[in-house]
Amino acid sequence: MKKILIILISIATIGCVSTHQAEWDFLSFEKPENNPVMQADSTFTFLCPIKNERIQWQKADVFNPAAIVKDHKIHLLFRAEDNPDAILGGRTSRIGLATSEDGLNFEIHPTPVLYPDSGEFLKYDYPGGCEDPRVVVTEDGLYVMAYTAWNQDVARLSIAFSRDLIHWEKRGPAFAKAHKGKFLDYWSKSGSIITKMVGDEQIVAKLDGKYWMYWGESFINLAWSDDLAVWYPTLDENGELKAIVEPRKNKFDSQLTECGPPAVITDEGIVLLYNGKNAEGDDAAAELPKGMYSVGKIVFDKEDPEKVVWRSDSYFLKPTLPHEITGQYKSGTTFAEGLVYYKSKWFLYYGTADSFVGVAISN
Repeated sequence: MKKILIILISIATIGCVSTHQAEWDFLSFEKPENNPVMQADSTFTFLCPIKNERIQWQKADVFNPAAIVKDHKIHLLFRAEDNPDAILGGRTSRIGLATSEDGLNFEIHPTPVLYPDSGEFLKYDYPGGCEDPRVVVTEDGLYVMAYTAWNQDVARLSIAFSRDLIHWEKRGPAFAKAHKGKFLDYWSKSGSIITKMVGDEQIVAKLDGKYWMYWGESFINLAWSDDLAVWYPTLDENGELKAIVEPRKNKFDSQLTECGPPAVITDEGIVLLYNGKNAEGDDAAAELPKGMYSVGKIVFDKEDPEKVVWRSDSYFLKPTLPHEITGQYKSGTTFAEGLVYYKSKWFLYYGTADSFVGVAISN
């Protein structure tokens, strides 16, 4: 009788988990009224170690945030730009930190937590700065950030480690050592490390004993790592980067398929939310303005993370609010980078028009 009870309890528990995850379609997000949740603030200053002068590090714009839950709070690591007079792409970006107990109202840490500094990696991240982070955490509490180092010549997907989200150790370009350095100077962005749910906590996952990351802008590639610092992109039969997802003509992602927040393993498969850019020519989707960024969804096979088992034909989140179609990028942007499970809801954080931070919430 005792064995039967144990089996029944186990089945019930598995059933609860499965039913719980079955409700996570990652397509039904709504924007709350208090959007945007963050905007530029010229009152914050910072002593730049490169210029050796105090600057208003988030005077111009704040956008494209990563998100993570720590100490029962949502933490955003957001991109901040300093000079409102510089043109798009001509400013220095730094990554700031903000915390919230409700996911809507944030307290901002007074100084940036990741920024261009003296050292061996300065040549990669200055003068453009540190951009567009995605953040995950391991089972033992190591935070891993995948961000873009931008020297205004080549964008390089780079890695940093932290134990507290404030003090970060840069590990350099993610692909510097892979394949004899072949892709060190390859334009690379947007790293989405695969995670799993352990209870209500989202942590880094291992598949076949390795860590895995979707990344890319013009197409999506899959990379693997043994240590979360050195990453090896997968190659095709010609020794070039293997494109597992590419833009589609006359759809919302007709120009770019850029990885969004960290991917999540669910009952459905490995779910990756991604940012599609509509083309600006004849290949554009007719229902969207040309050049607009919106958010779609891909599901990969849990047994084969390169294999696409489902892909949305259309976007599930697009620019609809006035501030999402104004600012630096007037074609309109909802650029998703942060996804967290918090108080029984999913919070999806995104950059709007390269100028603000927005949120959409799913129950």
